[in-house]
Amino acid sequence: MSRTFYSLRYVNYRLWFVGALVANVGTWMQRVAQDWLVLTVLTDNSGTAVGVVTGLQFLPMLLLSPYAGLVADRLPRRRLLMATQGTLGLLAAGLGALVLTGAAELWHVYVFASALGVVTAFDNPVRQTFVAELVPGESLPNAVGLNSTSFNAARLIGPAASGLLMAAVGPGWAFIINGASFGATILSLTLMRTGELRPLERTQRGKGQVREGVAYVKGRSDIMTILVVVGVVGAFGLNFQMTSAMMASEEFGKGAGEYGLLGSVMAVGSLSGALLAARRKQPRVRLVLAAAFAFGVTSGLMALMPTYELYALMTIPMGMASLTMMTAANATVQMSTEPRMRGRVMSLYMMIFLGTTPIGAPVVGWIGEVLGPRWAVGVGSIAAIVVSVWAALWAARRWDVELSYQWRVRPHLAMRGPHERAAERARLDSARDAPGPA
Repeated sequence: MSRTFYSLRYVNYRLWFVGALVANVGTWMQRVAQDWLVLTVLTDNSGTAVGVVTGLQFLPMLLLSPYAGLVADRLPRRRLLMATQGTLGLLAAGLGALVLTGAAELWHVYVFASALGVVTAFDNPVRQTFVAELVPGESLPNAVGLNSTSFNAARLIGPAASGLLMAAVGPGWAFIINGASFGATILSLTLMRTGELRPLERTQRGKGQVREGVAYVKGRSDIMTILVVVGVVGAFGLNFQMTSAMMASEEFGKGAGEYGLLGSVMAVGSLSGALLAARRKQPRVRLVLAAAFAFGVTSGLMALMPTYELYALMTIPMGMASLTMMTAANATVQMSTEPRMRGRVMSLYMMIFLGTTPIGAPVVGWIGEVLGPRWAVGVGSIAAIVVSVWAALWAARRWDVELSYQWRVRPHLAMRGPHERAAERARLDSARDAPGPA
């Protein structure tokens, strides 16, 4: 089996991958339907209302993630996932029933978004760390990359299917289908060979364990750098559903079908980035920074595109850059964290990555409503470029990174930092310890 799909050789991971793929299709269908429902059915193109819904959905991650990470470190992850996935399915079906009966109002969406955020706050850290129980440690970067592949393969199908479904029968059935799709994840968890799982060390009850996780992260400058970058980009740049809805409906005068298609076109780039990520053995902080900068450049160009078709095409490189940043950040943090701390660290990572959206989404929605949809996209571009350049300059000084340029033979930029110096010392020690000629 090729390196890209290596983790699929493990039965438990294969079950998880298929179940997650089905659930992810439903999740993307609901994301598109929810924003369109708020923007065009429950309000008169209010970008602020869409931003508030997005904010309410992610706000619990800011408040609950540290404790949720501790829960993930303490409880059996497989059983916890069954509970969270089942609850998410019930919430989706409940909102779908309100929409189908014509009883849905804006405040209903606010309530369901908040409840969804609470459950997701507990689901995210256990879902992120559970993959480490499905594959050996050396396969973890590949498994993380394939998780992103599943998520973005679903993005190829979900948004377009949701757009077509909404154009035909309205948004209600997208929520019902999403609720049913969580059954695939629960079935995959039920069918797993428990004897082949690789349970991570569980944390016993004790005082100050949340503070211990925070202190661990604060003592790791590499993780802190990643958190700053993904936090800023997540707050102002990764509001795809909201900005795409505003661009499609207001800037280009398109309908639900064209809006859904934007998500699927962007998934072409995201899926390519995920497949490339699955081939990397050891992602590093530098890749996170480079991808964040590339995201800033491509999203800036996207904001300037004069037609719907060119805008859609520019979502491909933007999707590749954003996915590369997200996957590299996730794998770098997981691979470099002690197993007993992984749940708490990943919960803090998810809190920053997704939890900053409640701060940024209403601001981005307000900018789009007052200054226009193009500025809603552009503010994310500016934020990504500024934070990635700042982080690169800070890291170069803090970690003593040396840059050198090679113009002959094969022009490239070479970087020599802590990893390269450690590898060089290891090679020298190995050469020194090797037996000489007899």
